[in-house]
Amino acid sequence: MNLAKFNSVYFIGVGGIGMSALARYFVEIHKKVAGYDKTATPLTNDLKKIGVNIHFADTVEFIPDEFKSSEDTLVVYTPAVPKNHSELNYFLDNNFVVKKRSEVLGLITQDTFCYAVAGTHGKTTTSSILAHLLATANIPITAFLGGISEDFNSNYVFRGDEVSVVEADEFDRSFLKLSPNIACITSMDADHLDIYGSHSELIASFHEFANKIEEAGNLIVRNGLPIKGITYGIEDNSDYSIKNKRVENGSYVFDIKTPKQLIENVKFNKPGEHNLLNALAAFTMAVETKTPIDRLVEGLESFKGVQRRFSYRIKEENFVLIDDYAHHPTEINAVYQALTDVHPSLKLNVIFQPHLFSRTRDFADEFAASLSAFDTVRLLDIYPAREEPISGITSEWLLGKISKSDKKLVSKEELFNEINANRTGVYAMLGAGDIGQEIVKLTKQLTYEN
Repeated sequence: MNLAKFNSVYFIGVGGIGMSALARYFVEIHKKVAGYDKTATPLTNDLKKIGVNIHFADTVEFIPDEFKSSEDTLVVYTPAVPKNHSELNYFLDNNFVVKKRSEVLGLITQDTFCYAVAGTHGKTTTSSILAHLLATANIPITAFLGGISEDFNSNYVFRGDEVSVVEADEFDRSFLKLSPNIACITSMDADHLDIYGSHSELIASFHEFANKIEEAGNLIVRNGLPIKGITYGIEDNSDYSIKNKRVENGSYVFDIKTPKQLIENVKFNKPGEHNLLNALAAFTMAVETKTPIDRLVEGLESFKGVQRRFSYRIKEENFVLIDDYAHHPTEINAVYQALTDVHPSLKLNVIFQPHLFSRTRDFADEFAASLSAFDTVRLLDIYPAREEPISGITSEWLLGKISKSDKKLVSKEELFNEINANRTGVYAMLGAGDIGQEIVKLTKQLTYEN
């Protein structure tokens, strides 16, 4: 399908992190862009500032007239939109071209040299590091990121249209719409079982994704995954391996062994071995495509991070507030490991907002074990996102499985008093729901009260 024939693009769910990046792309290439979303957010506010017409009620009458021509308008929607959505059904009933976000991303990137980052964890950080590394090496990239890069202050980067960097999202099998030239797989842990039904089906989908890579030998995989490719790891026999890791002044310093050389005294500032692995995956992809190593080393040291990925909101000697998107037990474990690396002497407190009833049900015991590692545990109600409640699956039910004695349910309204009453140690606020908006408010309250 030729996207050039459309002068207008209408988004249903325009405020999503992936959808908003696509909206920015179409604004960049001078298309008329409008859309619907459920609620106003900083992302929708930013889109409005660049001329995107957005409304927040599912009402066909609110669709601007210039987007009601089926010949001229492409409609893009997110799978999170319910099937009874009136605007979606209006476009379907009136023979508009209606595509999922992943299909459009595939069309945009099919004629570029496409770097695709896949995995149940680490996609956003790895793709953001990769975009930063390639930009540091003056590679003309377009990047569609699943978070706000602190290096670009955006989830969308446009430096040229010959090379693309994308997240290959396994949700809804979206990554099978891509045509990657080189890809990496960071992890294949069980997740999205509401889509796949079983872990084995999820793994089979990753194998199908790997088979889409155009050239043999262009798959990068974390060492130990059940899939063949160029491997990366830490202190192991991988093709690319981090050696001699140490912490100096809060940053990691290490060597990288490649198939051809040893690169010494590389620096990287984001805490946690999971972030080191993400950095190494991005580095490996760039090296394998002949990007100059000296620029890549420079890029690793200068990488600032991604919002809501181990983001410091308050960092005092004895009081630290951290914001992270972690919403799976493996990700919670990674945050805990990072905290023990960089704040070994501080008490570790976690405030967690479970994301999805189905995920809470499917991984309840794993969540309980991960959260029980912290010194204190506070749970918010489950964030439903696209789901209806499941009988018996609540935060109170999950709390009962947590072995830590200092645990309780809290409301959003109680968070300030909960933290301010004992301003010592690390408070890690974790989750993929609206807890990220809450921490913005809390940071203002806590810094004002201090």
